[in-house]
Amino acid sequence: MPRLSEVIAALDALWPPARAEQWDAVGTVCGDPDAEVRGVLFAVDPVQQIVDEAVELDVQLVVAHHPLYLRGTTTVAAGHFKGRVVHTLIKNDIALHVAHTNADTADPGVSDALAAALGLKVLRPLVPDPTDPSGRRGLGRICEPEHPETLAAFAERAARLLPATAQGIRLAGDPDAPVRTVAVSGGSGDSLFDAVRAAGVDAFLTADLRHHPASEATERSPLGLVDAAHWATEWPWCAQAAAQLDEISDRHGWDLRVHVSSTVTDPWSSHTASLSSSPGAPN
Repeated sequence: MPRLSEVIAALDALWPPARAEQWDAVGTVCGDPDAEVRGVLFAVDPVQQIVDEAVELDVQLVVAHHPLYLRGTTTVAAGHFKGRVVHTLIKNDIALHVAHTNADTADPGVSDALAAALGLKVLRPLVPDPTDPSGRRGLGRICEPEHPETLAAFAERAARLLPATAQGIRLAGDPDAPVRTVAVSGGSGDSLFDAVRAAGVDAFLTADLRHHPASEATERSPLGLVDAAHWATEWPWCAQAAAQLDEISDRHGWDLRVHVSSTVTDPWSSHTASLSSSPGAPN
């Protein structure tokens, strides 16, 4: 069985911590470098549900996409929910490792997994990494569907192929507009609107679109917007990352048990459609 330090070295080769954004908090949160690893669980969020699942599965490492302590802390007391996560991990000899923005820009990265889940062909990064001579790394991806389709059909495809969440899929733009090229970005993507407009794509699928950036984007161009839940756009990466580690395990003869959590950790738990009439209209 490999030691934790060996598995972490392999993960860092896939997603070098130096490629994370400066504000990010990636890497190993807890764990004994000399401990043996027999099983690994991949998940989006390092929350208590995931840690409890790791205990039940008897794995020794959780690899999460989102950081546990993004803004730092002065305590890991179990009276706080994040401290309780740390206590549960340590009591059960489970390590936690985070790959966040370094996984976003990787080749393949989070948006490659999102594109694959949607059946899209990746053409190039939306925002290329200037340090990558191959031009394959970077934020987001510019893609094309196998056949042109309407914006409504593309949104329906996303609703069918991405994991189900309470939010579902929101759509802005002409539902009958043709979609021949698409930009995708796993996670929050409204900071990328300038790059999306410069790419000249027909639609942009991402998550967490806010009112003002979305409103301005639709006023400035006929760009179609497809807004999915944050968790749903990043969950496909877990399966992609697990497959990468499986390949490494086979190559080294580690015989790791690699799991992907199917626990929905999107924070929104239900959705109620609006029932009132339009403003000013009689009820």
